[in-house]
Amino acid sequence: MSLKRIGKVERKTKETRISAVVELDNVSPLAGRISTSVPFIDHMLTLMSVHGKIGLTIKARGDTDVDNHHIVEDIGIVMGQAFKLALGDKRGITRYGTAVVPMDEALGMVCLDISNRPFIVWDVEFKKNKAAGFDFDLVEEYFRAFAVNSGITLHAKLFYGKNNHHMSEALFKALGRALNTAVSVDPKIKGIPSTKGKL
Repeated sequence: MSLKRIGKVERKTKETRISAVVELDNVSPLAGRISTSVPFIDHMLTLMSVHGKIGLTIKARGDTDVDNHHIVEDIGIVMGQAFKLALGDKRGITRYGTAVVPMDEALGMVCLDISNRPFIVWDVEFKKNKAAGFDFDLVEEYFRAFAVNSGITLHAKLFYGKNNHHMSEALFKALGRALNTAVSVDPKIKGIPSTKGKL
């Protein structure tokens, strides 16, 4: 397996223009630059990158004059595709990852399997839909788009919380940490980590 697993994807539609670079090895996550034109998502993706030790560079622009739905969903699509490319043939990866992360009064969990069978279970309920101009329903849209396009089975659960920002933060940090575990190379694993011989 290459010591540098890197995926690069660009996507241009009539609604959005997005480029992403995902780096899984030998990289400082702080070296990445994240600029999506949605400040809250910039913050969440930075947290995911830093706490997951995943290098991330992303540039995104879109029809935010309409709302943030298209750009947030498309960021998930592009990041999922770049993540899948960075994984390569998946030889030797741990494959599974689980992280439970507290953020002040909130506690969130992400449990995932790099299975090439995209699926998401979303057991999360925010206290209100919008705050400071951000629609928190879009957090699920991002997770869903990322899981589907990366080929990951992903379960997200919020055990409790009061503040939507803290609740989101716990989930994005948990996603980063779970991904970091799952992509780690285990020297005891020879070849593809599946009885099928293929992921």
